[in-house]
Amino acid sequence: MKLLLDQNLSHRLVERLRDVCPEVVHVRAVGLERADDEAVWHYAATHGFIVVTKDSDFNSRAFLFGPPPKVVWIQRGNCSTSVIEALLRERFQDLAHFNADIEAGLLVLK
Repeated sequence: MKLLLDQNLSHRLVERLRDVCPEVVHVRAVGLERADDEAVWHYAATHGFIVVTKDSDFNSRAFLFGPPPKVVWIQRGNCSTSVIEALLRERFQDLAHFNADIEAGLLVLK
């Protein structure tokens, strides 16, 4: 499973999650730190990533266009990187099932 962390998530999550998801990348590592949603969407689709974001605009894209890419929408307000890390770790099995489901395009994590 390949995860692309959007710019609204800390780049520090990459190293923190590498043990459970070796193919986790932050948008800034691929030159997309200032890119618009369309560019991130296209990159993720082209390279086989699931977009992980707190941006509700990706929710809309997931409904309008469907996968690929798939989208994990984190619905947490202003919270620490540790809280996001814990959420992703707690729900990692859900992420794996979501990744395997060929029809699923959006996973909401609260």
